[in-house]
Amino acid sequence: MALLVDRVRGHGRIAAGLLFNLLVSICIVFLNKWIYVHHGFPNMSLTLVHFVVTWLGLYICQKLDIFAPKSLPPSRLLLLALSFCGFVVFTNLSLQNNTIGTYQLAKAMTTPVIIAIQTFCYQKTFSTRIQLTLIPITLGVILNSYYDVKFNFLGMVFAALGVLVTSLYQVWVGAKQHELQVNSMQLLYYQAPMSSAMLLVAVPFFEPVFGEGGIFGPWSVSALLMVLLSGVIAFMVNLSIYWIIGNTSPVTQEMKSLAGCHGSRL
Repeated sequence: MALLVDRVRGHGRIAAGLLFNLLVSICIVFLNKWIYVHHGFPNMSLTLVHFVVTWLGLYICQKLDIFAPKSLPPSRLLLLALSFCGFVVFTNLSLQNNTIGTYQLAKAMTTPVIIAIQTFCYQKTFSTRIQLTLIPITLGVILNSYYDVKFNFLGMVFAALGVLVTSLYQVWVGAKQHELQVNSMQLLYYQAPMSSAMLLVAVPFFEPVFGEGGIFGPWSVSALLMVLLSGVIAFMVNLSIYWIIGNTSPVTQEMKSLAGCHGSRL
C-alpha cells in the first residue's frame, strides 16, 4: 500500500512539473514576441538577461538552502554551456524572424531529432508506440508547412539550427545529470554562469551595447520591466526543463512541448 501511495505521489509530482513547464513555456513565447515586436530589444542581449537572471535565481535558492551546490569541473560542462547558448539564441532568432505558429511548428521536429540522436549516438531503443508517434508529427509538420505556413529563408535556417541544437542540448542535459550525479539545480547552477560569460563576450560582436538598440540603451521603463519579467519566466522555464529531463527523459520533455504547440499559436 505504501509503495502504491509513493508511486501515485511520484506521478503527481511529474504531472505537476509538466503542467508548470507547459504554462511558463507558452507564457515566455508570447512575452518574447511582444518584446521583439513592440520594443525591438536585441535577441542575444535578451538571452544574456535570461542567463544572468537564471543564475541569480539559483544563487538565491542556494542561499535559502533549497539545494546544496556540488563542485563540478568546468571542462565537463563546456559543451553543455555552449549548446545552452545556441539553444536559446537560435530558438529566439526563430521566434524573432517567424510567426509564433511557424516557430511552434518547427519545434515539433525536435522530438524526432532527439530520438534519432539517442538511437544512433547512444544506442538507446524506443518502443514501437513512441516510434509510431513520429509519423503523424513529421507528416503534420510537412503538410502544415506546405499548405499553411510561409517560411522565409532566414527564419527557416534559424528554425532548423534551433531544432538541432535544442535536441543536442536536451540529450546532453539528461546525460550530464546521470554522469555527474547531480540534480537539476546543481547542474544549472554551474552551467548558467558559464553560458552567461560566453554570451557576454559574443554580444558586442553582433549587437550594439550602448546607444540606440543596445542592451544599455535608452529603454523605456515598460520595456525594462518586460525584459526583467521575461528573465524571471526564463528562469522558471530553464529550471523546469532540467527537472523534467532529470526525472523523466528528453523525449517526455518534447512530447509535453508538443501538447502546448496548438495552444500558443496565433
